[in-house]
Amino acid sequence: MAKKKEKPGLSGIPGQIDRWMNHIEAFILGTSVLLMVLNTVSNVIGRFFFGESLFFSEEVNRILIVMITFAGIGYAARHGRHIRMSAFYDILPVNLRRILMIFIASFTSSVMFFLAYFSIGYISSVYNTGRVLPTMGFPLYFIYLWVPLGFTITGIQYALTALKNAVSKKAYLAVNVEDCYTDTDSQ
Repeated sequence: MAKKKEKPGLSGIPGQIDRWMNHIEAFILGTSVLLMVLNTVSNVIGRFFFGESLFFSEEVNRILIVMITFAGIGYAARHGRHIRMSAFYDILPVNLRRILMIFIASFTSSVMFFLAYFSIGYISSVYNTGRVLPTMGFPLYFIYLWVPLGFTITGIQYALTALKNAVSKKAYLAVNVEDCYTDTDSQ
């Protein structure tokens, strides 16, 4: 069975980028979740005690859900908590797992950057419609600005994971998460 061990990340500029992104993601996720809780609780209190909901509550939560989702994919990649189908990967020795992880992380990084590029095109088309959120009046494209940012951060994280595997003798699921196997690593 696979275990994850937290290890030091990359050094130098890539390590600084990783640490900087970690702080930004933690702030976005933490603040967004707290704002969503505050907004939802305020809406329930308003409805229960005053008989009126906050007119903007649904739209604020919609924006926050998009923020949490797309900041969360970078967080999951950074901490090696992404979904993996690893039956073939698990039977490989460490060197082959590391090489396969370089390929997987590089390919995933490329896909994330492609999706970021594609999402910018989508945001542009939404922008050109001129649509706005009904109650708050914010432009609709505003909600989706987090999508390319999240894909870009995730792409950078996977690129850093590929780099970590390229310079290491061990296999890493993320920059600071070593992929350890109790049965095969001891042999």
